Amino acid sequence: MATRFALMIVPAEADEERADFSDSFRAVDASAPALSVGELSTQRGDGVFESIGVVDGHPQEVEAHVQRLAHSAELCELPPPNLEQWRQAVAVAASECPRGEAVIKLILSRGVEHGPTPTAWATATRAGDFTVPRTDGIRVVTLDRGYDIGAAERAPWLLLGAKTLSYAVNMAAIREAHRRGANDAVFLSSDGFVLEAPTASLILRFGDRFITPAPSGGILHGTTQLSVYEHLAARGFDAGYAQIPASDLAKADAAWLVSSVRLAAPIVAIDDRVLPIDPLTTEINAFLLSPR
Repeated sequence: MATRFALMIVPAEADEERADFSDSFRAVDASAPALSVGELSTQRGDGVFESIGVVDGHPQEVEAHVQRLAHSAELCELPPPNLEQWRQAVAVAASECPRGEAVIKLILSRGVEHGPTPTAWATATRAGDFTVPRTDGIRVVTLDRGYDIGAAERAPWLLLGAKTLSYAVNMAAIREAHRRGANDAVFLSSDGFVLEAPTASLILRFGDRFITPAPSGGILHGTTQLSVYEHLAARGFDAGYAQIPASDLAKADAAWLVSSVRLAAPIVAIDDRVLPIDPLTTEINAFLLSPR
């Protein structure tokens, strides 16, 4: 594979049923211009996306990702994607990935301003090396997200539960974490509840119980978090969801940020509180690197 592979997609109607959508895909030069200057994904971040980890050519958690793409599209009032078309697009992109770790991005935007159809494409590229955060851990700081825990239900137009292209705030939060000497951030609601990280889900361990913030209150339901819970349940652990007060962060025995590409990064410090690296970390990452 070249540095990056790109596939433009002509979106099919959601209810179009056929076995082969290959005639709706077009490979393009990933280094060449491909989008109109009127494209709303770049002008306004008006679109949704997914990032899928690929290991030795095998795309991970495909169904969870395409289902979440459809959920985000619904929240943003975009035309519903044809899931079989997107599954096939993932397969084409994965076939271009080298051995080792890679990442496929799926993007669905509202298209060109005043245009008749959405714009859709997929890219594939080699993933970065996340050995250090997976083994040595990361430091995080808590940051106020500026919304209370009920904001998503009270104001759905904030799109807090959608994975949109509008990531400027998320990137600003990570830069603020770096300014504070940390690697990443964990958002808190303005009324004192734990939410999520800018690009990852949070899992906390209290004894033999694992808890992640309930996917309400504008928290994106993490595909990798679901996979980790599947593994923990198979091992006999209690893994669940709850509204977690920020004060409980100081009581955790261990914690991780989990995402599709970085996988499970153990947290070694939350603000000024030091945490140990849980021995389960190696096992969890081995599971996340296995075909799923």
